[in-house]
Amino acid sequence: MPNDRSCPPKVNHRRLSLSLSALRSAKHREDVRPALNELCSRYDMSHMTFLVVRSGGASSSFPYYCTTYPDAWTATYLDSGYLDIDPVIDVIRWGFLPVDWSSLDRKSGEAHRLFNEARSHGVGSQGLTIPIRGSNGERCLFSVASTLPRREWARLRDASIYELQVLSHYLHETVFHVTGYRRIDRYRKLSGRETQCLQLLATGRISKQIAADLQISEHAVKLYLRSARLKLGAVTSHNAVAKASLLELIDV
Repeated sequence: MPNDRSCPPKVNHRRLSLSLSALRSAKHREDVRPALNELCSRYDMSHMTFLVVRSGGASSSFPYYCTTYPDAWTATYLDSGYLDIDPVIDVIRWGFLPVDWSSLDRKSGEAHRLFNEARSHGVGSQGLTIPIRGSNGERCLFSVASTLPRREWARLRDASIYELQVLSHYLHETVFHVTGYRRIDRYRKLSGRETQCLQLLATGRISKQIAADLQISEHAVKLYLRSARLKLGAVTSHNAVAKASLLELIDV
């Protein structure tokens, strides 16, 4: 579901900072699920899942996943081969933007059965999936699920979508570090302006606002953000914010 980038995103800075701290404390594989449980509670989601579709180096299909789903549903999902027919997995082909589950095709008999069975396990019929593409060919999905009615879900989604995008990329970096798929990359030192632009972007400011804050042109802001992405090896600005935070180059 695309964001309207003409409007500043809603950001709860304390919530985002605490969430990033929870992810930062994950040093081993077994630490990821407790961190996801903490994020679920903080964002009022019923469940969260992070799936590595392609690690960029390993050839195995779906080499890693971590989920807060009940173990019974996870076992049923895997044993039934739902990975092969789940429309959520297809989000990886949609680009970079979050996709609300209401946009997915659930009309096929298999998909309809999947979502019905998920609801019976308390997963919830509402949700959002964020595709993540890494600079080394990685492909991942971060999904959140909710049991709220559609109207209440829409409010919750809109109030947290920007933070979830930042968290999805931070999760990507965390998972690839704790699994050993990739060590933290070296990076070229950021300039003062690049750091300032990333810092303001992390607080939810958009390019026009950053330009006003720094008294420079919007075009210059976009150039600084682009150069910061290149130096950090980031594919998107959210990815750059996550990497900069992980490397403690900015405060979030």
